[in-house]
Amino acid sequence: MNLFVQEIPALDISPKTIQETPSPATDPLIARSLQKEQYFGIIGLAITLIATVGFFSRRVEYAIAIAIILSAILIAFFLFV
Repeated sequence: MNLFVQEIPALDISPKTIQETPSPATDPLIARSLQKEQYFGIIGLAITLIATVGFFSRRVEYAIAIAIILSAILIAFFLFV
């Protein structure tokens, strides 16, 4: 049985020259200045959803509103505990 063995060439970079990752403040994938607008948009969408559902059925509107309020309370509770 004859196995082909390939030699791995030596790396030109020494182990001491490890590239560091950029700091999180310069990460282009994180849009830090848009967070407030995103929160306003999410709240606006939630209000629009409740108003639209409330136009068709008052009971469903109350159920959605109670579910959102309870979810927010539970999320806040688990984040701070």
